[in-house]
Amino acid sequence: QVQLVESGGGLVQAGGSLRLSCATSGRTFTMGWFRQAPGKEREFVATIRGSGGMTSYADSVKGRFTISRDNLKNTAYLQMNNLKPEDTAVYYCAAGGNIGLGRSVANYAYWGQGTQVTVSS
Repeated sequence: QVQLVESGGGLVQAGGSLRLSCATSGRTFTMGWFRQAPGKEREFVATIRGSGGMTSYADSVKGRFTISRDNLKNTAYLQMNNLKPEDTAVYYCAAGGNIGLGRSVANYAYWGQGTQVTVSS
């Protein structure tokens, strides 16, 4: 029963920043961030290996978002800078074991409840 709890979402103006966090309760998994906008499929945002040394990003967020983790606190983060209205979505953190830098929903066995991020123009 790995549990993930996201926080840090909210309303921000375009060009602003938010930092999402995901508190975990299990082992040091690969962690991922996904997002889902109304009427759209859940899409990959970023992932980080358990060591924290390897990351991967969706093209749409490269250069703007940074995924990181603090294993002493069992917490993963998503720093989102220069936010755009198209970033508006519910953001989910996810965890999976032995999945490398997984980029698919199916790669991840454990999911949080999501946190809303709304970017206004």
